[in-house]
Amino acid sequence: MMTFGRAVLVTALMAAGSGVAFAQTGRLVELTGNDLMKYNVTAISAKPGELLHVKLKNAGTLPKVAMAHNFILLAKGTDPAAFTNAAATASATGYVPAQFKEKILASTPLAGPGETVEATFKAPAAPGEYVFLCSFPGHFLSGMKGVLTVK
Repeated sequence: MMTFGRAVLVTALMAAGSGVAFAQTGRLVELTGNDLMKYNVTAISAKPGELLHVKLKNAGTLPKVAMAHNFILLAKGTDPAAFTNAAATASATGYVPAQFKEKILASTPLAGPGETVEATFKAPAAPGEYVFLCSFPGHFLSGMKGVLTVK
């Protein structure tokens, strides 16, 4: 299931310093991206079908045209290198390659400095590891990626 944009008001209690909160509408996962092309969280665990709300803040200072960030969760078995290679030439679609749209389980738009973007989605029903990444050119290769483990 693919969810785009800013949606869902989340009222949550913060889990002590973990960057994860719990809410009636799902579990909040707070990510930040920075000018070093890294997420602050690279591992997320979820139960099959669990509702998650990812909130990504760009904590960097470089202009959006030079350093934007997004969150894209790929279907199991999708080659993240092939995805990001195709994304590098897809600036017109926010670095989301059309030929891979069916392989995206959840995503946010690009966030510039100080901006926050969000996506609400259900974790996949099938247990396993699912790669999430930033599709802005060069970010995946620099380590802006992580794994959602469903178990």
